[in-house]
Amino acid sequence: MNQPPHSPRPPDWLRPPGVAAGTWQYVHQRTIARHYDDFVADTPLCELDRRYVLETLAAVSADRATERAAESEDSRPVILDLGAGTGRLADPVRQLGYDVLAVDLSQSMLETLVERHGDQAAEHRRAAGTILPMRANLVQLDAIADSIADHAICMFSTIGMIQGRANRVRFLCHIARAVRPGGCLILHVHRRWAALREAGGMRRLLRSWIHSFRSDAEFGDATYAYRGLDKMFMHRFSEREIKSELKTAGWTVERIDRVGLDGSDLARSAWDASGLFLVCTR
Repeated sequence: MNQPPHSPRPPDWLRPPGVAAGTWQYVHQRTIARHYDDFVADTPLCELDRRYVLETLAAVSADRATERAAESEDSRPVILDLGAGTGRLADPVRQLGYDVLAVDLSQSMLETLVERHGDQAAEHRRAAGTILPMRANLVQLDAIADSIADHAICMFSTIGMIQGRANRVRFLCHIARAVRPGGCLILHVHRRWAALREAGGMRRLLRSWIHSFRSDAEFGDATYAYRGLDKMFMHRFSEREIKSELKTAGWTVERIDRVGLDGSDLARSAWDASGLFLVCTR
């Protein structure tokens, strides 16, 4: 059966806090969800962040898993996957033995996740965990209980899709509340100053800086064309900025790794970095 290319988009006055106009259009574009996995399949950053998440969880989760097993024979460690999309990371994390609460604002993304990974979760339930989809705006996560998760992940610069510092801090506060003491948050952000290595990047940075004085926009905000959308929103961070927002929300940054310009590997210097991986604890 043919499906419409997009879900009916609610009027703009219903747009939730932290969701830019372009993002509001993005989450209601069904074709983006349908072809998302194919679109990012050749993106080096997707493979790098998958490896980074799995290796980091393997390093931090052994003691937590033992504690959870001691609580109940049926108890599994829980991961929050924030901006889960179609389950690109939720599925490999599930295979580590975690139950994954997969949170996304796009109903189409979550429907695609269930179609592709729902049966697998049921078939391998004894050996692996379960993916539990949840549709929600990342700024409004009051429905998630306190201390429900062992760890959380927010990758592929999902936090950069949240418009406004206050909204991003609110999101990080929700995660700090939802993750048990001692748990970690693994985060990826795009680095603002990487624009200096891009064609026309200096001009875009200057325009963003000037615009931040003339409106509610922030230095680092940008809109760009993306898969048929002309105003996709992304905020790119300085290292000081993302560390400040995490600290305000109660997170301690334990580790920072730089992502190389092409996203295929980690970089040694800031000059060669397109983004940052951060591992944080509370």
